[in-house]
Amino acid sequence: MAILYLSLFLFFLNLIIFLNFKNLTTKISLFDTPDEKLKKHKKPVSIIGGLIILINLFLIIFFLEILDLDYVMFKGNFSYIIVILGTTFFFIGFIDDLKNLSPNIKLSLLLISIFLITLLFPELKLKNIKISFLEQIYFFNNFSFIFTILSFALLANAINMFDGINLQLIFFTFFVFLIFILKGFLPIFFILISICLIFLAILNYHNKVFIGDGGCYLISVIIGCTFIYQYQNYDNFLFGDEVFIILIIPAMDMLRLFIFRIVRGKHPFKGDLKHLHHLVDKLTKNKNYTILITLGLSVFPSILMVVGLKTYLILSLSFLIYLTLVLLLEYRIKS
Repeated sequence: MAILYLSLFLFFLNLIIFLNFKNLTTKISLFDTPDEKLKKHKKPVSIIGGLIILINLFLIIFFLEILDLDYVMFKGNFSYIIVILGTTFFFIGFIDDLKNLSPNIKLSLLLISIFLITLLFPELKLKNIKISFLEQIYFFNNFSFIFTILSFALLANAINMFDGINLQLIFFTFFVFLIFILKGFLPIFFILISICLIFLAILNYHNKVFIGDGGCYLISVIIGCTFIYQYQNYDNFLFGDEVFIILIIPAMDMLRLFIFRIVRGKHPFKGDLKHLHHLVDKLTKNKNYTILITLGLSVFPSILMVVGLKTYLILSLSFLIYLTLVLLLEYRIKS
């Protein structure tokens, strides 16, 4: 019954925010202004989407603690880890939204944050990795600390780069949360956090709000911490290669952009309009088609995993499809 009341509270709270969003954004005057370069939207758009997610995260964990509902939330220090690291990442991204931090400063702040919090909470370290098609367990030993830091930094940037067209990141986040729910990884928690995403999706589709870098970084913390938590606390955990399959399209797009930028003599973290969704949008000139194509490609590897295809075949097939699509899009755009 307590879960029902909490669900209703969050639903009506987010409904009130949704219905009064115009007045709220007038009072909280934080907007992303178009610049005709990387920001192509026609008018200023509120960037408080990530803040709304953060407030919901605070409320969910606070009330679950108060109501002593330990069985539906993260055990041990993981709730504190998500709140502290998520808040830190959010504010780094939020400041970047407002001040446009240089790529080096932003990356340095992310790395320092992960370093300090992993130092404070050693349970965040991923000590080994298991591959579904290999019997051997691979231990990181002295590299565990470094691997964890790099993993969070890369995940944060991959999620951030995947947010470039309305609804794309929100729908992909829904998809990852759905996997957690179906696998039984704290389903109540992810159902509760999804409530605010429903309202944000409507606002985002109508170009009323952006998740922003702050929201992207916060989402990466929730996803990343959950992957580590389920690996350490569940028997039906996702193997390392299965985690990579879920994230493979954002990861490959990030890798392609890194290589492309470095070859062109640019900073690998410097933004541009060469992302997969940008290429699709240039060709289709329809955001609905763009979302369908990019999301379809993003969930396709996970669907192949569910039907039982071997992960090394999924990885090969996903890489082939992604590369073919990018080359085809580049060719059609140029011609």
